[in-house]
Amino acid sequence: MEAIRGRVFFRRRSQSSDTIRLRKRKSTLYSKEAANTVHGRGFFGENIYVLLLSAAFRILNCFLVQTSFVPDEYWQSLEVAHHMTFNYGYLTWEWNEGLRGYAYPLVFASIYKILDLLNSDKTQLLIWAPRLAQALLSALADVKIYALIRHLENAETAKWVVIFCQLCSWFTWYCCTRTLTNTMETVLTIFALYYYPLQGSKTKSKCKYLTLVALAFVIRPTAVILWIPFLVFHFFHEQRKLDLLLQHCLPIGFVTLGLSAIIDRVYFGKWTLVQLNFLKFNVLQDVATFYGSHPWHWYLTQGFPVIVGTHLPFLIHGCLLAPKKYWILLGAVAWTVLIYSLFSHKEFRFIYPVLPLCMVFCGFSLTHLKTWKKAAVSFLVFSNFIPALYTGLIHQRGTLDVMIHIQQLCRANSSKASTTSVFFLMPCHSTPFYSHIHCPIQMSFLECPPDLTEYDGYIDEADIFYMSPLAWLRAEFYKETLLPTHLVFFNVLEQEITPFLASYNYVKTETVFHTHLPEGRIGSHIYVYERKPK
Repeated sequence: MEAIRGRVFFRRRSQSSDTIRLRKRKSTLYSKEAANTVHGRGFFGENIYVLLLSAAFRILNCFLVQTSFVPDEYWQSLEVAHHMTFNYGYLTWEWNEGLRGYAYPLVFASIYKILDLLNSDKTQLLIWAPRLAQALLSALADVKIYALIRHLENAETAKWVVIFCQLCSWFTWYCCTRTLTNTMETVLTIFALYYYPLQGSKTKSKCKYLTLVALAFVIRPTAVILWIPFLVFHFFHEQRKLDLLLQHCLPIGFVTLGLSAIIDRVYFGKWTLVQLNFLKFNVLQDVATFYGSHPWHWYLTQGFPVIVGTHLPFLIHGCLLAPKKYWILLGAVAWTVLIYSLFSHKEFRFIYPVLPLCMVFCGFSLTHLKTWKKAAVSFLVFSNFIPALYTGLIHQRGTLDVMIHIQQLCRANSSKASTTSVFFLMPCHSTPFYSHIHCPIQMSFLECPPDLTEYDGYIDEADIFYMSPLAWLRAEFYKETLLPTHLVFFNVLEQEITPFLASYNYVKTETVFHTHLPEGRIGSHIYVYERKPK
């Protein structure tokens, strides 16, 4: 009996011990690591530290970009938003023709309206608040790339893709805080890619990614070029194709375009399908060629290598290492560059949305480097740091700095604002306008709308002026009462118009540095001349 009791006692102790071990094993499900994993399913979750890092970096990025890039970052966004909110501002010919939509400027108009209601519509806030908003959106996009690659691969690869390659890219630094439609297109592309049904993705959502693609199309219709390979790939791999079209594509497209049409109806005063007009003018009629054309190979030989920069060898290396499921990203990059190469008018910013996709492959390259990793990191940091700071702080800053002097005219002559007038004798749209002075003084510039009548001998006002600047000035200001109080122009023009300046007693009051690389009509400095009483 004692032996039996001993065996029973031993069995009970063993069962109890096993039970304890099982409970201990079960409790590991609620460990700190597992809790973080569950928490990471939220919008930020475990990526909160990446978000804080990226947000701080992009805010610094924002304030260290004090130069101009292209006129559209002001004239197609902030200037329009200023007009929407404060009822004065210049609308370019595109708005008269219904080529641009109000959806994107409405974002900044909302910011302006909030500042106005708070009685805080100071000029510097009107300039920097929209850029800070764009910087924070770019920071969120960085987090989304990180989260996507972390889900698809691992945390180490995600860190190389985002925390190093994406944040290190000089062209991303140069563009991602600017109020360009291309910048918002890039942000929405990254958001949409996060929800796109890539193989192995745990964040896929048809509704979300299609909505974001539709929004990108509303803001910039050419955004559809990048997404054609993705949409075709999804369609052919979708088992329920009819449901995809009827339950997702058509409803989302109808609602998004409908909201865009309603917004434009409010501000245009009539029903206008701006996306159709945009594609008609810029793609079918190729009106953009009026503003310059490039050879077909320009993106291959200049555009793409410049925006990718010194990441290019790592991009090539990463393409050879990346798993097959990432070939769709590479195909989208190649397709986008190819299609944009067919258009005559080319700009660096047009292919900016493919840059984050390229950084994915660069991240793969650095992840697999062993011997040369430290040397590669040092090379990339140094080779991107210098152009980022130079283009952000020095190159082409004069057209922004000169507006500070125009602001001072409003402050110093607030009682004479109605008699102050400024004429910009520069290539059209060289500087921002009312959005950067927030003062309704009279300002004019040399205009350059394209010929929409298809007249072969058409020459715009800016070209006529530069043919004979002195003759144009004497013909335009044939009476002293028509003379502006201030003239703003690049230094390359000074010698040619000196007789006019001297005859009407214009005196140089400001000299503003612009660039170390003057070219053609654009000089190294900008001069401000003021007419003094005799």
